[in-house]
Amino acid sequence: MLTERDAIRYSRQISIPGFGKEKQRKLKSAKVMVAGAGGLGSAAALYLAAAGIGYIKIIDDDAVELSNLNRQIFYGEEDIGKDKASCAEKKLKSMNADIKVRGIKEKITEDNAVELIKDVDAVVDCLDNFDTRYIINDACIKLGMPLFHGACMEFGGQAMTVIPEETACLRCIFPKPPHKKVPILGAVAGTIGTIQATEVVKFFAGIEPALAGKLLIYDGKFFSYELIELKRRENCPSCGVSNED
Repeated sequence: MLTERDAIRYSRQISIPGFGKEKQRKLKSAKVMVAGAGGLGSAAALYLAAAGIGYIKIIDDDAVELSNLNRQIFYGEEDIGKDKASCAEKKLKSMNADIKVRGIKEKITEDNAVELIKDVDAVVDCLDNFDTRYIINDACIKLGMPLFHGACMEFGGQAMTVIPEETACLRCIFPKPPHKKVPILGAVAGTIGTIQATEVVKFFAGIEPALAGKLLIYDGKFFSYELIELKRRENCPSCGVSNED
């Protein structure tokens, strides 16, 4: 049920033709996990909170460092040395007191991924390495849960939406992990993170995600976009036909 306060707070998106209060109620009922509270996670989580996603769980096991501040807009200089998860929780709660937020300082592993994910409705991949991305991908495939992927490097980035049993997964498209640490322009992380948030909001509002089964490649240096159609890989170790029950 939307309150009078909700109706005022979210009036600009409620007034979008075809959106309305019913879709806003769906956002209020949604539970989302943001994996990673860095550059991507900062932008994605802030806009999910602003949009009225009812419950946001944010996972990160790192502490804030000075080198994070060019892109990780959750944090200020006063947060250096503090846990990212707790700082992110505090930031989101201060931004929107009407939603529930839980920050968890924990490393995502094969042993705990399913447990961390199983109480939400969708996962936003804002991680900074493919080893952990594969773990999240596999857990989402196992649980039949949508995964909203984003990654960036230098002036560019990418995003895709994984719908289990319908679209290609991360392992289909990236069978081998790319480079682990990459340089990045801070604003690019914000661009990709907001694209991820937009896809999540559309999904819960019942609007088909534009990146389901597609990979968006963004070049911030020349401001160009490319959309690539994706196909599931039959021999994918995560979602391949041979692995389905």
